[in-house]
Amino acid sequence: MTTVVITIADPAHPPVRAMVEELDAYLVPLYPAESNHLLDIETLRQPEMRFFAAHRGGEVIAIGGCWLHGDYAEVKRIYVTPSARGLGLAKLMMQRIEEEAIACGLLLARLETGIHQPESLGLYRRLGYVDRGAFGDYPADDPNSVFMEKILAP
Repeated sequence: MTTVVITIADPAHPPVRAMVEELDAYLVPLYPAESNHLLDIETLRQPEMRFFAAHRGGEVIAIGGCWLHGDYAEVKRIYVTPSARGLGLAKLMMQRIEEEAIACGLLLARLETGIHQPESLGLYRRLGYVDRGAFGDYPADDPNSVFMEKILAP
């Protein structure tokens, strides 16, 4: 297998944007509109965001990022293209995001995911994320959302 490299990425860069759009196309049919908490490209480009892309050769095969809040980092937009699944890329992306959070002085990571994504839920639990209540601006009564967090070790 060609080496995979994870780099800081501009979400508006066409191959990265295509991955964001691919993720949207996957999520939109799974949940009602009020349960899809998708950040648009311009929001993903804000200074408080850190966005990454995994490259194999010249191809973008995974994306992910984190939104740096005052006292925690929120994991956003983890996605691995179907042709690259099973290679451990989601785990590598999560590790990179956690490293970035720690480097920014944040020792707590939080995320929201959906009930119809068992692979994601399994990954997050294997990585030490535990269920918690809603946080931030998420509605507390959304039956389609699962909220999780992890204390990060520096």
